[in-house]
Amino acid sequence: MNNNSEQKKEPEFILFDAKGKVLGRFAVEIAKALSGKNEVDFEPRIGGKDWAIVINSDKVRLTGDKENKKIYWRHSGFPGGIYKTTFKEMMEKDSTIVIEKAVRGMLPKNKLSIEALKRLRIFKGEENPYQDKIKK
Repeated sequence: MNNNSEQKKEPEFILFDAKGKVLGRFAVEIAKALSGKNEVDFEPRIGGKDWAIVINSDKVRLTGDKENKKIYWRHSGFPGGIYKTTFKEMMEKDSTIVIEKAVRGMLPKNKLSIEALKRLRIFKGEENPYQDKIKK
């Protein structure tokens, strides 16, 4: 393919509204946009260039009784330093972390995922500073 025929595409700002969406299915949509799988000329080695703007992160939901049963684990690195937090507690503390962790799990485990997560912005309410950049 000739380099002259390739056109550099400007990154788009894609708006995702989490109101009433199921967390896992919603995270898949965001991960596809960040990794570039929604593009026609997708190549796994290149990755995506688009930004994902998520609003209403505090209104995302889970199905069934997972709200009480889903547990997030973290470890301090010291012996016996394991901590657990339920989904409900995480949502009360900071709902943006829940969506970030879900999207992080959907992305490939390589350098491209680090760059993709830099283009992810999550907001609790409707307002966001990228309002003028989002194409409708």
